Amino acid sequence: MKPRRQVLLEEAIQLTTTDRNKDYGNPEDNFRNIADYWNVYQRQRGCESTPQDVAMMMILVKVARLATNPTHFDSLVDIAGYAACAADCHQILI
Repeated sequence: MKPRRQVLLEEAIQLTTTDRNKDYGNPEDNFRNIADYWNVYQRQRGCESTPQDVAMMMILVKVARLATNPTHFDSLVDIAGYAACAADCHQILI
């Protein structure tokens, strides 16, 4: 039996490299679109978002959901996926 952390990370890899890309395009472009929509709203309040901000805020959405249901495995998978996408958006060198 695989450790849960391995299952979580393997599922996040699957979601962020295949299925979701087919549905929504690559994360950097999708997060840019989301940031653009959010910026229309935020400009009225004097701020703007970047694609990496979108990834971070989506992580916070998942954290808020986990505060209500801390055993929801899919939210943990999504957090790992959003973190991976954030690395691509920011072009972190490894």
